Amino acid sequence: MTLELSRRLAETMDRELPNLRELTEEQASLERAPGKWSPKEELGHLIDSAANNHIRSVRGALEPRVQGPGYAQDEWVRLHGYGAMTWDAILDFWLAYNRFLVRLVERIPDERLASEYSVASNPPVTLEFLIDDYILHMQHHIDQLLRRAIITRYPRV
Repeated sequence: MTLELSRRLAETMDRELPNLRELTEEQASLERAPGKWSPKEELGHLIDSAANNHIRSVRGALEPRVQGPGYAQDEWVRLHGYGAMTWDAILDFWLAYNRFLVRLVERIPDERLASEYSVASNPPVTLEFLIDDYILHMQHHIDQLLRRAIITRYPRV
């Protein structure tokens, strides 16, 4: 199953990279709407999400039950200053970090996917759910920042 999850993550990146590369610096800098993130900030949020899910995946692969923190996504985006960075720098870092995560997920033993992980005060979910959720979360935000007519639904409820 970890090979399937890593394959899905890699396919999402490979499929969306050409679409993301088509955005100009100017397009990537424009907010979607007043008070909403620009594509730079939204892809930056996906880098922050990758960082948090990196730690969750490692801990879930090593521990049967984990209680981990959530994170203040707006504050992380603001603190990192993605809006002041170049689109190419953000995009290259997003790609490199997620390729790193693909290799990590490949190496997690399938039996560890049942590890329980609680994020903040939420009820526990499995590591498999967290990884799958991360891929869905990524697609949702990419659909938004590319201003697609159909946005992948997130979160799953």
